[in-house]
Amino acid sequence: MTLLTPDICVIGAGSGGLSVAAAAAAFGVPVVLIERGKMGGDCLNYGCVPSKALIAAGKQAHLMGNGAAFGIAPAEAEVNFRQVMQHVEATIAAIAPNDSVERFTALGVQVIQEEARFKDARTVTAGDYEIRARRFVIATGSSPLVPPIPGLEDVPFLTNETIFSQTRKPSHLIIIGGGPIGMELAQAHRRLGCKVTVVEALSALGKDDPELTAFALARIREEGVTVLEHTRVTQVSKRGRTGVRVHIEDADGARTIDGSHLLIAAGRTPNIDALDLDRAGITHDRRGITVSDKLRTKNRRVYAIGDVAGGLQFTHVAGYHAGLVVRALLFRLNARENRTIIPWATYTDPEIAHVGLSEEEARKHHRRISILRWPYSENDRAQTERKTEGLIKLVTDRKGRILGASIAGANASEMISFWALAISQKLGVRDVAGYIAPYPTMTEIGKRAAITYFTETTRKPLVRALVRFLRRFG
Repeated sequence: MTLLTPDICVIGAGSGGLSVAAAAAAFGVPVVLIERGKMGGDCLNYGCVPSKALIAAGKQAHLMGNGAAFGIAPAEAEVNFRQVMQHVEATIAAIAPNDSVERFTALGVQVIQEEARFKDARTVTAGDYEIRARRFVIATGSSPLVPPIPGLEDVPFLTNETIFSQTRKPSHLIIIGGGPIGMELAQAHRRLGCKVTVVEALSALGKDDPELTAFALARIREEGVTVLEHTRVTQVSKRGRTGVRVHIEDADGARTIDGSHLLIAAGRTPNIDALDLDRAGITHDRRGITVSDKLRTKNRRVYAIGDVAGGLQFTHVAGYHAGLVVRALLFRLNARENRTIIPWATYTDPEIAHVGLSEEEARKHHRRISILRWPYSENDRAQTERKTEGLIKLVTDRKGRILGASIAGANASEMISFWALAISQKLGVRDVAGYIAPYPTMTEIGKRAAITYFTETTRKPLVRALVRFLRRFG
């Protein structure tokens, strides 16, 4: 085998791994990057990029039939599902060169397209190579979790890794799992003309604030998606040559649902099985690799970032982790993960976005908090665009410092960036109330919510007395 001795060996060419490799190479540090699958990882090939491309197509179809409020006659969209999927493929192809082997080779990274395994605590093998590096970074991501449902092994089913290769429009798509992936794809497929049923064992979008998810779930149901919550899948079986039958059980008893396609969207599992982590002395469990707040494993030579590190599973989290690790590896900085500053978004329509502490979490950690709200319906821009569903919800401590922000409504995924910055910089409502938002924009709802913090002050007798006193001086 050929022995390589780079300074850093990165395992996994998804968002996090690519960021570490590119940053290290930019500073002239020898880097080996190992990837057994497609460059760009899950996000580019099976996740964020194709799903948002599909969602965009569904939105276009939806807009065509909903112009009546603007005086525009609705038109029924004629969906060519094959061409929709060509749009998805074209989007991936447009971004792929940024993540390609050729680009990273040109940056000075040695790319090995093989499966990586730890040989011992300081050595990894990949194909015909043996890599002995000063530091290793595991960024292998995650894969769709396939639950142990009786009969599933005998039924053709889709996951996020296969659904975007479909060129025939499902007549009835049954989705097991009502989390963000399941609900986003449910709404997109419904808007493209598919019948859709979602089966969720607990509450749909259950990890987000129910006050906000209510807006999205109401719209999704209104558009024709059947969402079955607190419903258990007991078995699946074939129906005819290509169809599927899902056996379910809820408070009303047992029944079956027949569909043309089955999508499993029941969570994610870390990609660790092939790494031989035990040989390297790396602790792990079903959630992923155990790391410190510095993202270091039990083996001090090895870091783990992104989905495989067992925390929040978002592409931007992998990028954030990559930045922390680069600071530690190249500059010996004491960089630690801070999950309270990480935003996330669910790209349903209306969107849901959040950063910081939720109301429930804040009540556990603070004796006194304030909840500030402002509805989209009181925003002028939202009225002009007929996008009045939703609200912003701010959580502050007793001094007005912003602890958390949640938004349900149009452009929530874009607007949450402002609040992520506010929380990372420990800003308060006074800072937000003092900034000037352009008019008319939907971002004004945040400022209006912040101003409500001072409503109680205007009613205090002492403050009113002070105002009356000052008025005497003209």
